Amino acid sequence: MEEQEAMDLAADWADICHGLRKDLGHQLFTQWIKPIQLGKLNHDTGTLDLFLPTEFSASWVEDRYHDRLSLAWKIASSDVRHVSIKVHPGRRKIENIDLRGHDGFGHRAANDASLAMESIGDDGFTASVGLDPTQTFAAFVTGSTNVLAKNAAERMAKAEKPQFSPLYLKAATGQGKTHLLHAIGHAYLQTHPRARIFYCSAERFMVEFVQALKSNEMIEFKARLRGFDLLLVDDIQFIIGKASAQEELLYTIDALLAEGKRLVFAADRAPQALDGVEPRLLSRLSMGLVADIQPADIELRRAILESKLAKFAPLEVPEDVIDFLARTVSRNVRELVGGLNKLIAYAQLTGQEVSLQLAEEQLTDILSANRRRITIDEIQRTVCQFYRIDRSEMSSKRRARAVVRPRQVAMYLAKVLTPRSYPEIGRKFGGRDHSTVIHAVRLIEDLRQRDADMDGDVRSLLRQLES
Repeated sequence: MEEQEAMDLAADWADICHGLRKDLGHQLFTQWIKPIQLGKLNHDTGTLDLFLPTEFSASWVEDRYHDRLSLAWKIASSDVRHVSIKVHPGRRKIENIDLRGHDGFGHRAANDASLAMESIGDDGFTASVGLDPTQTFAAFVTGSTNVLAKNAAERMAKAEKPQFSPLYLKAATGQGKTHLLHAIGHAYLQTHPRARIFYCSAERFMVEFVQALKSNEMIEFKARLRGFDLLLVDDIQFIIGKASAQEELLYTIDALLAEGKRLVFAADRAPQALDGVEPRLLSRLSMGLVADIQPADIELRRAILESKLAKFAPLEVPEDVIDFLARTVSRNVRELVGGLNKLIAYAQLTGQEVSLQLAEEQLTDILSANRRRITIDEIQRTVCQFYRIDRSEMSSKRRARAVVRPRQVAMYLAKVLTPRSYPEIGRKFGGRDHSTVIHAVRLIEDLRQRDADMDGDVRSLLRQLES
């Protein structure tokens, strides 16, 4: 029960942070909101504790952001009626370097608020690590585009020594690389309960490196870094151009590898594409395994949405809404899940049922950002290849069923996937009247309901055109 509550609070905090980042801007958010750690919720009083590392930061946030945080939590969770902002009671026991992650989207914000905070138990060993409790291997939905990275990450966390180190996860924004970093941390603690784990972003690594250099604490900085059993470094592309920090990271990698420790890096590009990184560091980053996470295809996007819906049971989301989101929100997984969360939240707060019309009305910003411009020419070409007919048949006057049905499918897809009007579509199909296009669209809509083969053909074509 407590674990589920922690997961729910973390998810709510992710949404709140996403909004605060937009309202406050990157600098203020990073300085004052990102360091906040979630405490426990007192159900008797409805009070949620929010912890900050110092008296000064707690006082500052209390004075300037208490009302805003309180309102945000009341909206996000009916269980939270008050927030209490205070200094973390175990702050003086924290032995880790206070490195928090780089700015991100959604769940990343919740992660960053508690990253790299390592509490030390009475026996002097790690009691827990501040990893996002929602980002585990069990919660990671696997498909053909990310299975290599998932399997490699799981192997890195196993009890036996991995075949490769470091592991380098390469993926565009919002495709799951940070999720896998946290999942490795959780799984590694399962097999190595007394392990010391360190997570940071490359950007924060540089900030702390410079601070240690200025305050003459480099010996302590290096000793702490090299005392970890598992090093997880996110957004390594942000170490570009910082020669001194690169050199220190290089020495740290060498020292940890020499001791048989495990290293995992993540970035939005391959090691060879990291401009401004010295050759020796590039060599270290790519000497293990580079696992690429490709953008989620439509089947994986649909599976991710289905997995997230379990959190909202018994709320029902129609299949056509799931299909619509999976087809339309294709840029990254975070936007996809964020769109689902926004839609459900709106429906619950207004008492409306989740529907395709509601999705189209309330997600206009997300949908417009994700819509790739698909042309009618592209649709005709894809349909002709699929049905193995000549491209000229799209404009011909032939009435044979073998060419009429593909032509009608192409007209239907042109209406679904492009902003073109019925007359405009008709002109692209040999100058046909708009009534012919309307008939084709309605016919294919009806056939999709009654004919599983036709529905399968259309789904396949949609996947090809939107991939």
